[in-house]
Amino acid sequence: MANRYGEAAILTARAEAEYKSSPGDRWSEVVQRLYPTSPTAQRKSAPRHAFLSLCEAGLVKGIPAGQYAPSNKDKGYALRAVSLLEAGTHKTVNSLWAEVTDGEDIPHVSQMDVVLALWKNNLIVRKS
Repeated sequence: MANRYGEAAILTARAEAEYKSSPGDRWSEVVQRLYPTSPTAQRKSAPRHAFLSLCEAGLVKGIPAGQYAPSNKDKGYALRAVSLLEAGTHKTVNSLWAEVTDGEDIPHVSQMDVVLALWKNNLIVRKS
């Protein structure tokens, strides 16, 4: 199973078809359930931005492309990770993170967990 942020991405993507709220609102509801006693974990922006950036690009099944995420560096990381997964060249959190950050010493804060969880659960719109 994915970590909780990966799980949040899966639950949010699957629930989106059932609810009329925005992906951002659904994400907030889901992380509140997964992290009921940690407001800090509920507000963690990197995994949220990664998820919303994929939604914005129309890459999450069942969620139409739209303006969901503020400009952020996690968008580039998430979109590049999807390209690497499509190419089949990287398959783990660590290998994806090293590639999307060009090997810089930047701490990983669950962005790739979100991307991989959606990918492994067939919730990413694939080009091929």
